[in-house]
Amino acid sequence: MDLTQGTIQEKTGRAKKMMLWFGIISLVMSFAGWTSAFVVSSTRPDWLSDFEMPEAFMISVVIMLVSSVTLLVAKYALKNNNRPLATSMLLVTFALGIIFIYNQFSGFRDIIKAGYNFTGPTSNVTMSYIYLIAIVHILHVVVGLICLLVVVINHFRNKYTAENMLGFELAATFWHFVDILWLYLFFFLYFFK
Repeated sequence: MDLTQGTIQEKTGRAKKMMLWFGIISLVMSFAGWTSAFVVSSTRPDWLSDFEMPEAFMISVVIMLVSSVTLLVAKYALKNNNRPLATSMLLVTFALGIIFIYNQFSGFRDIIKAGYNFTGPTSNVTMSYIYLIAIVHILHVVVGLICLLVVVINHFRNKYTAENMLGFELAATFWHFVDILWLYLFFFLYFFK
């Protein structure tokens, strides 16, 4: 396919999708670097090998999976001109994102109760990596929530139709990426001790 052909709207859509994928690939490389550093650091003598992941982090996996499903339902509803269902599913997805962040901080409280802080005399390199990885992921969820908020506002302004869903699709792609990223990070941290 010749990428120079098509309407201005089609070319703009392809360019925006390509830029999003470039950003996602760079984020994948960043998180791959942090998880690689986690693996390399695991040979340190002060490395914790018997830590338990907070239950809140496990619950976060379910929250993120459900949020991806609700966003898929919203997209399906929008394509079928079911605006009330699309609205409710978008709002549920947004709420689940906020619940995810709250849950993450609950997990941090559990880690602190176990006696591990991010830095200082009660810190440990293992837990510092977990804090770093989870906090950076939370920042990306916040970006995803901002994108969802823009989508919700544009949805209320009737900007999206079955034929014109570019902004919705870009936000959904990023949200699903953040979801898959959390699954990877959780299972990596859970199984690689």
